[in-house]
This record gives sequence, C-alpha cells and structure tokens, in this order.
Amino acid sequence: MEYLPQDPAILVSSINMLLRDKEFDSLESLCYSFNREPEEVKDYLLQHDYVFAEDQLQFRPVGYDG
Repeated sequence: MEYLPQDPAILVSSINMLLRDKEFDSLESLCYSFNREPEEVKDYLLQHDYVFAEDQLQFRPVGYDG
C-alpha cells in the first residue's frame, strides 16, 4: 500500500488489518510511515463515527462495547 485510503470505511479496514497482521506495532508508527499524523487520522475518523481502542489496537464504531 503506497498511501492510506480516504474513504473512512476502507481506511478503518486498512489500518485495522495492518495492525492486526503486525505490519506495524502502533498506530503512530503506521501513520508516520504514510506521512500522516496520528491525531489527524483519529480526528478524521471520529468525524465518521470511529474511535481508536488503544487496548485492542483497532478502530471501532463509536459506542461499540463488544
């Protein structure tokens, strides 16, 4: 992957996959690899109802508690 997708659903899926498959050990390292700031990505996805769960290393829909 050369860049992070702009579509929120595809972005969440891509980030979660890269973290799950241990391509990166943190959201920060993933973002910096793609020349993006972690807070920028978090803020963008929060606008689309996704939050980052630090303990799970994944983005989830706002309100998801499963």
